[in-house]
Amino acid sequence: MSTETTESLSGLEDRIVKAVQTVSRLRQERDAAVKELDEAKVEIAMVTEELETLRAERSQVRSRIEKLLGQIDQLSL
Repeated sequence: MSTETTESLSGLEDRIVKAVQTVSRLRQERDAAVKELDEAKVEIAMVTEELETLRAERSQVRSRIEKLLGQIDQLSL
């Protein structure tokens, strides 16, 4: 092989190695991002459930307060 061919092949090899490393790094980053997204979805579901629970509790408290206010109004009659 000539020196020029060897250098050309060596340059191609270097570019392929860099491409493989880049693809590998990008796959790891993608996997990490997917994992983070999944965790965020779980957290959103938990927060949404907690919000619904708090809204239900607030509605119950409001009803009880309205009932108590109604009883107080009857006392003042």
